[in-house]
Amino acid sequence: MSVANFIKGSYHEFKDKVEWPKWPELQSSTIVITVATIILAIFVFGVDELFSKAIKNIIDLLSGLFI
Repeated sequence: MSVANFIKGSYHEFKDKVEWPKWPELQSSTIVITVATIILAIFVFGVDELFSKAIKNIIDLLSGLFI
């Protein structure tokens, strides 16, 4: 199979056989992904802040024992 035949076959596959999503489906999927990403980012930020403060407190406690 030549490269030209491969490209023609790929074009035909994408043009005629792939069912592309409609615009409203794309919009609703984008909104769902955006909201999920924001929620995940807030969760990761909260866990990071919690661990950061916990580690700082542990280091302060341990440094107080040895000074």
